[in-house]
Amino acid sequence: MTERHDVVVVGGGLLGCLTAWMAARDGARVLLVDKDQVNQHASGQNAGSLHFQLEYRMVEDGEEAARVAAEAMPLHLDAAAMWARLESEIGESLGVRQTGGLMVAENADQVGMLEFKAELERSWGLDVRTLDRSELDTVAPYLSQDIVAANLSALEGKADARVAAPAVGRAAVAAGASVCARSRLVGARRAPAGWDVTLEETDRTGRVRTRTVRTAAVVIAAGVWTTGLGRVFGAELPTVPLALTMTVTSKVPAFIPHLVQHAGARLSLKQSLDKTVLIGGGWPARLMRDADGVPEFDRKHQLIPQSIAGNARAAVNAVPVLDRVPAVRSWVGATTVAPDQLPLVGAVKDAPGVFVATGGSAFTLGPSFARVLTGLLAGRSPDIDLAPYDPARFVEGSTP
Repeated sequence: MTERHDVVVVGGGLLGCLTAWMAARDGARVLLVDKDQVNQHASGQNAGSLHFQLEYRMVEDGEEAARVAAEAMPLHLDAAAMWARLESEIGESLGVRQTGGLMVAENADQVGMLEFKAELERSWGLDVRTLDRSELDTVAPYLSQDIVAANLSALEGKADARVAAPAVGRAAVAAGASVCARSRLVGARRAPAGWDVTLEETDRTGRVRTRTVRTAAVVIAAGVWTTGLGRVFGAELPTVPLALTMTVTSKVPAFIPHLVQHAGARLSLKQSLDKTVLIGGGWPARLMRDADGVPEFDRKHQLIPQSIAGNARAAVNAVPVLDRVPAVRSWVGATTVAPDQLPLVGAVKDAPGVFVATGGSAFTLGPSFARVLTGLLAGRSPDIDLAPYDPARFVEGSTP
């Protein structure tokens, strides 16, 4: 007898766990599969930023690119509200603190970008205001005197990337979902009212077996593996993989309550609840590729020393006291964006019952991605216009 589910969620990161939890809570029979372990990849390797302002990578290419990126703002606003209540709904700490975020500027050009960005964000409903130096002396005295202004969003903050997805995964199991680690989706074929998907499972001894399960729906929540999994279902889901650098310092007395980004440099930093400082912001690492240049996501990506040094300089320039705080570890996290920087969210074209979400700021947007996907699984009309995030928008002949 074929094993049957209402939905198979592929990917055990924060998004996959949230989707499994919400769908199981709705009464669906859910199977969550991950080729490795829950939270082993991007969700557990990122710095846990909850940034609802446009990030530097979204504004560095100018105002038109920023206007396009701002089309994700409805998802950001939804995610901000969901993060605020997620711990009480899950029943465990996720390390969430929404104590405000600053995007800082050091010169007139960057201040001009901040003012443009704030006006753009406010037009979408995000409460952002620009602080001058005298206000920063009160709000964020830890910032360098070279910082002349900053945009402040009170909604921004952080979550603990080490605990968030596992906690949500436990909530999914408590709601009735099944979780299979070391289980890779390797095939799919249409079946009556759904799909037969083939899973390749590896046990603790390394022995591999395959099994096929029938499901009414599939959710692809697999980050950098999205494009490859799309091909299993005959779909084109273009994504751009990124390997990024992050660094953590030793513990220091709490002095940075905010998430800090920079308007003219690749930098984000925050102080975690255990008092270390997490530093990132988009400095590249070396993405491993095969002889043909194809990314190999199962390999361990490599740090680039110049990125570690550049990231550290940017951090010290913004927060000078960090010059006296030892860095204890740097690592690489792999994430993905779509070619236009907007996320892919929604039904997969020509693959009935298959849904996807990835890209954008996937950790930050995980709750709103999952809520939208769960609504689609249940046949509910989305309360957010998904047209800008249509997964088929890059396919020739598709209507944006």
